[in-house]
Amino acid sequence: MEPETSQFESSEMLATYLASTPLLEDSWRLCSRANAEAPQSFVVHSAGKVGYLAFSGVQVVDCSEESCRKLAEVEVYAKGLFGGFCAGGDADREPIMVHGGLLQLFMMFLNTRDFLSKIDELLLKGCKSIVCTGHSLGGALASLSALWLLSTIQTNSPSIQVLCITFGSPMLGNESFSQAILQERWGGNFCHVVGQHDIVPRMLFAPATPIMEELRILFHFWQLSMASPCLGQLASQLSYEHIVEVFRLVLTCAEKRCGEIEDQEGSMFWPFGGYLFCTDNGAVCLDNRVAIVKLLYLMMSKGSAVSYVEDHLKYESYVGRVCLHYLRRRSLEDVSFSESSSEAGIALALRSSGIEFQEAIYGTAKNCLAMARHIGCRRNINNAKMAVSLAKVNPLRAQIEWYKKFCDDSDDQMGYYDAFKHRNTRRGSKVNMNRVKLENFWDEVIHLLETNQLTHDFHKLLKYVNAARTYTLLVEPLDIAEYYRTCTHKSKGHYIENGRKKRFKIFDKWWRDRKIGDEESNPRSRFASLTQDSCFWARVEEARECVLHLTGERDSGRQSVLLDKIVKFEQYARGMIERKEVSVDVFAKNSSYSVFKEEWEELKLRLQLLPPRFPVSQEATVQDMCIDTENTYIMRFS
Repeated sequence: MEPETSQFESSEMLATYLASTPLLEDSWRLCSRANAEAPQSFVVHSAGKVGYLAFSGVQVVDCSEESCRKLAEVEVYAKGLFGGFCAGGDADREPIMVHGGLLQLFMMFLNTRDFLSKIDELLLKGCKSIVCTGHSLGGALASLSALWLLSTIQTNSPSIQVLCITFGSPMLGNESFSQAILQERWGGNFCHVVGQHDIVPRMLFAPATPIMEELRILFHFWQLSMASPCLGQLASQLSYEHIVEVFRLVLTCAEKRCGEIEDQEGSMFWPFGGYLFCTDNGAVCLDNRVAIVKLLYLMMSKGSAVSYVEDHLKYESYVGRVCLHYLRRRSLEDVSFSESSSEAGIALALRSSGIEFQEAIYGTAKNCLAMARHIGCRRNINNAKMAVSLAKVNPLRAQIEWYKKFCDDSDDQMGYYDAFKHRNTRRGSKVNMNRVKLENFWDEVIHLLETNQLTHDFHKLLKYVNAARTYTLLVEPLDIAEYYRTCTHKSKGHYIENGRKKRFKIFDKWWRDRKIGDEESNPRSRFASLTQDSCFWARVEEARECVLHLTGERDSGRQSVLLDKIVKFEQYARGMIERKEVSVDVFAKNSSYSVFKEEWEELKLRLQLLPPRFPVSQEATVQDMCIDTENTYIMRFS
């Protein structure tokens, strides 16, 4: 039996576990209190070491402008608000975006002194965990608050745990937003409780414009009902025909999303975090985005136009039933165990989701749950395989490290970079073969990551971040050497702008985005084993070419540009050396860097490039070349 088919489907058990904690009941109790006592606001409560921030579902979102009804780029509309979360997006992906109106509403809260003071109050009380919660639109505010806390407070105070529990919350952001949550490993910090037929979590599958007036009346009814059920009944202005119209539009759009889910445009709303689907029979918990979208449609398709309106106000009942199911002994007589433990788990999950064996959608729902489990298992298995593959290529890296040491100690005093660039031995050829094999391995890693075949947080795992960093510092100098050895720069241009491979840029980003420990901030006491700028030698090659061109250049403008580049490289190299961020091979007598220094000193003497000591008249044969650096030179031509 394959590994995937032997694993237990745990979505129903995860829901049961969550119901066994007081979090669900406490969160809903505070949401109800916020709905009744703090319309358009929030309430704060602490219980021991747990602090609660509960947003009222009675909120007013300004959707008068079309931009507020659509996705808005977070980094543009809320610069720096979420720390490095938005800045860490993949350049090849669509920007991280969220609902414009909801983002605007959250920023309004964040800019109030009361909101920030209440957060500080919870921290001063010694709360080690903060639970952000909310019903309806308040759930979206809770999600943004939790994201803000994760991006700012938890970054500075890792001991503070943040959890978000929403009830009937609308979707919030696009696929890039959802992906970024996964990559930060924050998916487990969000739990969205969804009623079986509640339309609000499915609402943004459909365009808002055709049903804007109907939605306005619906939210008016819901919000009055949250404050007082009697007021809600009196305020109902929506006809049954309009209710059916909204239901059919959302259901049709949800069905379309399911059918095209593998080929979606980026500018659409996507779920993030975990979803706790509640029914009268129990609950099921999922965190696979594709499975969540499909189950949102399948469970809604079982309802009626009236049930979707009522379900948005039934969360007290749902929470009570879920917790009650945990306390009761569950009967398993109607669950078949003939296939495997996985089949049994899926059967339990389907029963809890209210989908019966006799129903037409049973097979689709079963495949949906099986697919979610299979994809999760496959990614974890691929991660494990990648660990084995990394162990297999490590000897190749070790051989290159040995080659570097051999070159650094060699009598020719060329150093690692130049020895490989001018190689003419079998040893150098073997190292080149290892370089190509490592290139193939890391390109495969990038391919698997970009095609979602590895876990979403793969690039955050220190094992691979450090391995990729070592590979970059050790092997990219060899790539640069090969680039200039074959004179590719003459046809394509210099390496950094025209020859650098995508994988090195990706690995640089992994390294920049890592969490930096205190020890990394300490100054070095000795030179690095590997030069800390993997493009150092490419910069040396460019500087040497500038010296060569400056030798025969007579155009004053071009002279100034070349001199500026050379002096800036001097300053850069001096800084690297002072910080001891270079390897000893840089100082080898016959290395390209040592040759550059000799060539540059010789040119300065030949062209009488001296510091200015007296004013120079315009009639003089001396041309003052001033540049924006700490050095000012005069170039005297004979």
